[in-house]
Amino acid sequence: MRENIHPKWFPDAKVTCQCGNTWTVGSTKPTLTVDVCSNCHPFYTGEQRIVDTEGQVDRFMKRLEARDRSVPETVTSSGPANFPLTELGLGRQYMELLSSNGVTTAQDFISKLQEGGDEAILEIRGVGRKVLTDIKKKLRQRGFELPTMQTAE
Repeated sequence: MRENIHPKWFPDAKVTCQCGNTWTVGSTKPTLTVDVCSNCHPFYTGEQRIVDTEGQVDRFMKRLEARDRSVPETVTSSGPANFPLTELGLGRQYMELLSSNGVTTAQDFISKLQEGGDEAILEIRGVGRKVLTDIKKKLRQRGFELPTMQTAE
């Protein structure tokens, strides 16, 4: 072996856990501290607790609560809310095209779908499949059940 390249070995290094448990091991450092040991780890103790050293769980729970607060109440097709389609966040151009053709609320859109399917919406000049798909997707996210009619192609 080469000389002076290996770290100093401490055969009786003291290990201390945050729970207060201590023991000795061989190490290149004289003292070690650990967060969890076999006396306090949930796997060994059978406890159901979450080991969270950096606040990851708290941040996740806060995001989950914020998401739950922001989700609107769901509505079924038997009684849809008569809210304006502008709440869906579509572009101004598409909203003007739809409103000039009498489609200003979710109820208007669903009625037009029930009457003529996708083709009834696609007949509006300037409205394509992407806009139709986006509107349907956003209405479904709000809990609306849309009629499923296949287009004739």
